[in-house]
Amino acid sequence: LYDLAFLLMDLEHRELGDFANVVLNRYLDLTGEDDGLPAMPLFLSSRAAIRAHVTATVLERTAGSGSRPAMAAEARRYLDLSAQYLRARSRRLVAIGGLSGTGKSTLAAALASSLGARVVRSDVIRKQSFGVALETPLPPAAYAPEASHRVYETLRRRARDALEAGYSVIVDAVSLKPEERQSFAAIAAASAVPFSGLWLEAPAATMERRLRVRRHDASDASPEVLAQQLQQDPGAPDWVRVDASGGAADCLAAARRALALG
Repeated sequence: LYDLAFLLMDLEHRELGDFANVVLNRYLDLTGEDDGLPAMPLFLSSRAAIRAHVTATVLERTAGSGSRPAMAAEARRYLDLSAQYLRARSRRLVAIGGLSGTGKSTLAAALASSLGARVVRSDVIRKQSFGVALETPLPPAAYAPEASHRVYETLRRRARDALEAGYSVIVDAVSLKPEERQSFAAIAAASAVPFSGLWLEAPAATMERRLRVRRHDASDASPEVLAQQLQQDPGAPDWVRVDASGGAADCLAAARRALALG
């Protein structure tokens, strides 16, 4: 993570924070090194301070150069960024639920950069828990009730830990059971951060079509899995219902309105 911090810091220095968020989430999904998140602000601050020091050192050795004012400003920007990483940030917990094929993961990834959030996804955690690559299909036994219970336990733990590490969190999971949805709100309350739940909805035919064309994804959901979900009663979700029947841009716009992101 300390090595990764250099790349993330440089991206943010160049005002490419969206890409930094994508890289961080992808790295953690592939490695499972979420336990290192509490150290990331220090790592990022150290990397920015090193850049400030190097830039200032080069500045001292560039006597009479017309580039000195620009280099001095650059060093100051790195130093300001270093200090910024050590300041407490606003945090929130957003949970995105809904049946397979509603577009939860697409929405979570799109929202993450706006919030600077760690996305904790049940599909990724399940693959990590069985020690397989994210795109490797798992047998039906991996989706037995006891296995799913363990996945949601890990999901909740990682959400809590990321919040404690100073990050906003997006939970990406079907969350069909009322107690699963309630548990995420409880985590936010215990961490003293705002909570928002988004429940994505789309016609069954739309969800099935999306599942049929899905490729190279951590989810193993199929039209058959969707059919089973449709037979279950999720209760009456008290989360904000979001129409996910259209394109990803429309869903994102609706979600941003629900979250007061403009």
